[in-house]
Amino acid sequence: MEPTPAGTFADQIEDRRNTKHNVHKDKEESSWFWSLWLGICDSGGLDKVGLDQLQLLSSLTEGVDATNLTAIVTGGASGIGLETARVLALRNAHVIIAARNMEIANEAKQLILKDNIDARVDVLKLDLSSIKSIRAFVDNFNALDLPLNILINNAGVMFCPYQLSEDGIEMQFATNHLGHFLLTNLLLDKMKNTVRATGIEGRIVNLSSIAHLHTYNGGIQFDKINDQIGYSDKRAYGQSKLANILHANELSRHLKEEGVNITVNSVHPGLIMTPLMRHSALLMKFLKMFTFYMWKNVPQGAATSCYVALHPSLEGVSGNYYLDCNEFQPSKFARDEMLARKLWDFSNKLVNSASKL
Repeated sequence: MEPTPAGTFADQIEDRRNTKHNVHKDKEESSWFWSLWLGICDSGGLDKVGLDQLQLLSSLTEGVDATNLTAIVTGGASGIGLETARVLALRNAHVIIAARNMEIANEAKQLILKDNIDARVDVLKLDLSSIKSIRAFVDNFNALDLPLNILINNAGVMFCPYQLSEDGIEMQFATNHLGHFLLTNLLLDKMKNTVRATGIEGRIVNLSSIAHLHTYNGGIQFDKINDQIGYSDKRAYGQSKLANILHANELSRHLKEEGVNITVNSVHPGLIMTPLMRHSALLMKFLKMFTFYMWKNVPQGAATSCYVALHPSLEGVSGNYYLDCNEFQPSKFARDEMLARKLWDFSNKLVNSASKL
């Protein structure tokens, strides 16, 4: 699938969206629905990798031997994250499931071991909304004295009511973007050392969403990141997913400049009913009534993450956005290099200020 040209639905959506921000709840829901609908239509559906192939997730990485690889999957205890962890373990990678709920994480580990007795799986506690928890996770991972080849930033929250993290940051931005931003930065030296020691390319995968099309005016509300009055659970989610793409693109640029053999890409897994949608189950069921043929099951949703993380055809490929295992052009905001650099600096300052609290 070729990247979509400028002026397609994705760009038109942004142009319409930026003309006026509607503060009424019912119109906000309608605006989100149509933005998502047009974005789905503009994705062109499944192309090179069709639904029949996506249903056979294992075939996408068949023949890949990840025996010498160690991978961290955030949110690997359920949904897409669990399926991603299962497939990586099936390919013989040593998988670290990073999750908030250790009971559920250990259950996930046992599910993987039940089907693959030789799987190498460990679990570590990680709450991405907490800077303290993120630093503790990195300390605990480093104590295992393992290499790190693959980092899949999969965990997230979606459409939650307005609330601040323990560090005083809007919850969706804190969990979906800032937590992964800090986690990645803290693990980079480990990944660089692994690349130097093994000669094996490192890969970082950020899970974004087509919902990045529906964000606030300007893309990122730098001056109003914690604004409660104008808060929209849909736009806040879209903002955090836009940030995932911008983060991947800017990190990719940094690593290319350094000459480091680590690639960074972002993916849209597709429409999947997972625990992530617990704050919007009724809305999602309503949406599914009209778009049922576009929804995927969990294995299909994990396919693109596994493909970008493992497939040899993507060696050396960095700074791209993938949908259905094909490169795809994201929104204008997501392609804005100045916005990506501004977000990078803003995120560093936000982490530093929050760490002092």
